[in-house]
Amino acid sequence: MARDHGEPAQTCIQQGRLKEKTMHATTPARSAPAFRAARPATAFAAARFATLLTAALFVTLLVTGARAADARYPDARRIVAIGGSLTEIIYALGEEDRLVGRDSTSVYPQAAFGLPDVGYMRALSPEGVLSIKPDLILLLEGSGPPEAIAVLEGAGIPFVEVPETFDAEGIATKIDIVGTAIGVEEKAAALKEKVLADLADAQMAAAAGKTRKVLFILSMLDGRIMASGTQTAADGIIAMAGARNAIDAYPGYKPLNDEAIIEAAPEIILMMDRGGGHSVSPDELFTHPAIALTPAAKGRHLVRMDGAFLLGFGPRTAQSISELAQTIDTSFPNDR
Repeated sequence: MARDHGEPAQTCIQQGRLKEKTMHATTPARSAPAFRAARPATAFAAARFATLLTAALFVTLLVTGARAADARYPDARRIVAIGGSLTEIIYALGEEDRLVGRDSTSVYPQAAFGLPDVGYMRALSPEGVLSIKPDLILLLEGSGPPEAIAVLEGAGIPFVEVPETFDAEGIATKIDIVGTAIGVEEKAAALKEKVLADLADAQMAAAAGKTRKVLFILSMLDGRIMASGTQTAADGIIAMAGARNAIDAYPGYKPLNDEAIIEAAPEIILMMDRGGGHSVSPDELFTHPAIALTPAAKGRHLVRMDGAFLLGFGPRTAQSISELAQTIDTSFPNDR
């Protein structure tokens, strides 16, 4: 979308909302004597004009913000999707022929690997994205760095940032925003209905089992455990699978000391299956001084799952919930 720099405002789409950015015109500077000679009436008129202009811009922000959910680019044919779940949604909608680029977290379906890779979503190079000549950029909240996002926003290309929350409603919102942005609302409504039904069934089945305490370990570099607290994708999927996050004292991912791990007393350790020999071995995990003293170590209860599948929060999340819940359940055969 080309932007007219002669207008007082330019519009970009971000987080499913329209934002107005005021472009201030440069006015010739007055000399000090001329300014002091201005009549009070003129100064009053200028102040009144500035007040009215500010009010008008504020009203414009409110009006355009209310229309944000209806932003559509049905003619976009060169779409770059940044965020694995967004790429999955576009494929699930049957609109993959309009994709010309993806980020490195977009690893499903396999066909996505045939698209140019613009880099990791949190370490984007705007030049890499723009070199593909997209006519629409769909970007998941949390992408960065901020400097790169600012360049993409200012590039004159339609730009939609999709919010991320780690629950069923968040997945439905992604589908709605992507479907609206690319002009396939009917397809999106059908996909959302199916996904929500599948999620409801998966969560109902998962809730039938006994609630277990799960510790999600993001990394274990040199024996230092980085684990999930609340408000993360790991926290969300653990809850949806009918389990309980063993760590609820902080949001995000943080290093845990031995005392905190022992106190958390997890029954299950959940990790991403990194493959390629990069995963921590069960022996290395369960001989960790703190992990060794947990209930999880006593039963050697370790669950590994593909990261994009486990934490993607997209069309496949119902399957992820079912697989995680079933794996947890079968880890305790004596309780069934």
